[in-house]
Amino acid sequence: MKRISLSLILCASLFVIGCKNDKKEKEVEEKSETEMTSETKMEKEEKEVKKVKVQLNAVSDSKLSGNVVFTEENGEVTMTAMISGLEEGKHAIHIHEKGDCSAADGSSAGGHWNPTDAKHGKWGSADGYHKGDIGNFEVDANGNGTVNLTTSEWCIGCDDAKKNLVGKAVIVHNGVDDYTSQPSGAAGTRVGCGVIKK
Repeated sequence: MKRISLSLILCASLFVIGCKNDKKEKEVEEKSETEMTSETKMEKEEKEVKKVKVQLNAVSDSKLSGNVVFTEENGEVTMTAMISGLEEGKHAIHIHEKGDCSAADGSSAGGHWNPTDAKHGKWGSADGYHKGDIGNFEVDANGNGTVNLTTSEWCIGCDDAKKNLVGKAVIVHNGVDDYTSQPSGAAGTRVGCGVIKK
């Protein structure tokens, strides 16, 4: 009788220990799945690429044409612009505060995009610059120019109003940004305009 009782106690103990081990294994598996899901989400967000293509249209009776592509990947936005129909030399390009190119002279786009209330200046200057102060680019004898810029100071469609490009406009000027004249660098007439929209 004692042997049977001891055997039953031993079996019951083994059963309880087995159940506890199963429970621990299940908790570890669930935890691993949760961690993997979080890691997968983060990896997906890092790998997600956002892209916006902006068509530049002529304003102020210019012959300008072109497009600008904004690509966001891994927390950085790259801007690539290809512009035609300009006179040879340097020209200014900026991001303006309103996504509106309805005015014949591009004035409906408002002033430079400046969500941090900084003074106008050269991109990256320690003295300050607008988030829209891209600067100048070179145009060749055929009237073609390109602009390339990569920054973590912009985003495409995020919730940060100080970084979000959507709803703004790209403006090309016929003159050169002097980086000092306030509030816009005395870059001259607006000759191209394109709205940044998703």
